[in-house]
Amino acid sequence: QVQLVESGGGLVQPGGSLRLSCAASGSIFSNKVVGWYRQAPGKERTVVARIFTGINPFYADSVRGRFTISRDNAKNTVYLQMNSLKPEDTAVYYCNLAPPITSYWGQGTQVTVSS
Repeated sequence: QVQLVESGGGLVQPGGSLRLSCAASGSIFSNKVVGWYRQAPGKERTVVARIFTGINPFYADSVRGRFTISRDNAKNTVYLQMNSLKPEDTAVYYCNLAPPITSYWGQGTQVTVSS
């Protein structure tokens, strides 16, 4: 079974920073596009960022310039550095392949931006 474990979320004030990590079982990220997604209460899950080689990472317009996606292939881990956080960034953040595989969704990690 594939396991994706997100971590690093928490409560932060507007303008603050968080670094999220996503650890995958085995080497399921190998040669795959990996993405970060988020879902706010009552809203659909949307893609935040995607990465393959790092040459042309994708960012949603709402986070471009503030978030940075990266990966460590040797550790089967993908990261999301979030800076200049805004209240509208509040959501549960998930990782998955891009496009996502339904059965891969994990529990996510809660990010709350509030003051």
